[in-house]
Amino acid sequence: MIVSEITIRSAGAADAAALAELAAETFPLACPPHTTAASIAAFIAEHFTVARFDGYLTDPGRTIHVALDGDRLVGYTMLIAGEPGDADAAAAVTRRPTVELSKFYTRAVAHGTGVAAPLMSATLDAAATTGAASMWLGVNEENARAIRFYEKHGFAKVGRKHFTVGGRVEDDWVLERPFG
Repeated sequence: MIVSEITIRSAGAADAAALAELAAETFPLACPPHTTAASIAAFIAEHFTVARFDGYLTDPGRTIHVALDGDRLVGYTMLIAGEPGDADAAAAVTRRPTVELSKFYTRAVAHGTGVAAPLMSATLDAAATTGAASMWLGVNEENARAIRFYEKHGFAKVGRKHFTVGGRVEDDWVLERPFG
């Protein structure tokens, strides 16, 4: 894929269907290789529907950014304000207040094209304007590509947590990036 011109903007209500489609395409890219297709499909059916994105987009505690190549969504991020809902993440994160980088996905065809860096920059800017002292995320310990990307953008491993897909508990790193 050759990227013509990337635009980063806040997502709006009209983006729900395109976000659901993008999430269904990109979520499997972050799953460990042993995750079954049935488990991935069930997770997508529960968490990445148009109705779910309608809810995410109207939730005042969430901020979603999209990356577009022309008029096609090629990536998105989701921030969630507030105390970490996961006890292990809450114990690992060192600075408060904090904001979670809950989602950071780009289409596989966009990997290596320069889409992710401006999307991360816009997302970091948005998180910093909330008054948060840090931003944190969970990433599967087997996702070396994502871990390298996050570390390149100032995140560091501060602990571990678990993430369940299809009844299987996966091990995630908790990464945190301080502001200021």
